[in-house]
Amino acid sequence: MKIQDTPEDRDLQALSAYIDDELQGAERDAVASRIANDADSAATVAAYRAQDNALRALFADQSEPQVVLMRPRAKERYLLAACFLVVGIACGFLMHMLLPALRGESPMRFAERADIAYAVYAPEKRHAVEVDATQQDHLVTWLSNRLKRSVTIPSLTEYGFQLVGGRLLPDEEGPAAQFMYQNAAGERLTLYMTTATIRRNDSKVRLLRDGPRTTYYWAWDRVGYALSGQIGEAKLQAIAYDTCKELGGDPKSW
Repeated sequence: MKIQDTPEDRDLQALSAYIDDELQGAERDAVASRIANDADSAATVAAYRAQDNALRALFADQSEPQVVLMRPRAKERYLLAACFLVVGIACGFLMHMLLPALRGESPMRFAERADIAYAVYAPEKRHAVEVDATQQDHLVTWLSNRLKRSVTIPSLTEYGFQLVGGRLLPDEEGPAAQFMYQNAAGERLTLYMTTATIRRNDSKVRLLRDGPRTTYYWAWDRVGYALSGQIGEAKLQAIAYDTCKELGGDPKSW
């Protein structure tokens, strides 16, 4: 990253170099002419020289060598700031890349998002889903493309629940899918699927409670699943186990 000097910075650098006898030939003559014809430049040079004289006078009678801390010139300050900025950006990017790999996705994280999605959409009467069950083939194709893997919608008719439809949701680092089911009594379940941050299998079915809502969740083949509802833990657990098995989970880990 290159920091551009302003004209004012370049003027100050030239005056500083002139005082320090770092200019030669035509360049030195040009700066000398400018000092002679520009009151502001002359005042700046006089101030610099006064500082130098004050420092020499301050340490003239000291028997021990003195350490003098000098402020970096404008160009040097910009270069230092640019270096720190580049290093900071690089460190931040590296930590962003490494932390998820070291930490992995916390199972509770996607389960909490699934629980919130259930709480938001389950009460909806007219807009519970984006694509309804009459367009199931389109729904599967659409969400498979967005999740970048083949999506299967499990059947819950054995438990009296029919598919209402589904929708696309934002996950922590990418898209997620939510499928909604409803029984004759109007009770609803949602199945949440995410692939964004799942980096390990854990097909053990776990439980999350939030008030009257219950979510059973697991991960398999780099997909996180969460089944949420308010129908009683025992019944929801049975549905979650069968759903996990239908989607490829290993019952031995239960």
